[in-house]
Amino acid sequence: MTDRSTRRTVILAAGASALLAGCSEYGDKNSSPDESPKASSGQQLATTSDIPVGGGTIFKDQKVVVTQPAKGDFKAFSAICTHAGCTVNKVADGTIDCPCHGSKFSVEDGAVKAGPAPRPLPAEKITVEGNSIRLA
Repeated sequence: MTDRSTRRTVILAAGASALLAGCSEYGDKNSSPDESPKASSGQQLATTSDIPVGGGTIFKDQKVVVTQPAKGDFKAFSAICTHAGCTVNKVADGTIDCPCHGSKFSVEDGAVKAGPAPRPLPAEKITVEGNSIRLA
């Protein structure tokens, strides 16, 4: 019986280690959840027609998500989840979704709609001139 307990313990420990290692790869290793990475100021992100009404678009390289909650009303937020620093991966059904632990944020103001995220997504500054959306 001792050998079986020992093998089971080793297997469980190895599985737990693999799980923890896998989870750690989701986050941005260069920023903490409290940091909002800065993209280049003045950089054009999209045109207004690229952002769906009631939805949004994630700009992974710039770590920014731009939403259009109502026609002509554009918002921008950090694309880094405030829970574990993962990058959000989807905007659908009025929320910005994080793939790591299921947090959801409002496209209107970045507020937490479903946890475990403890805080809203930080707002980012954009300018809309004509049909161009740029980082401010």
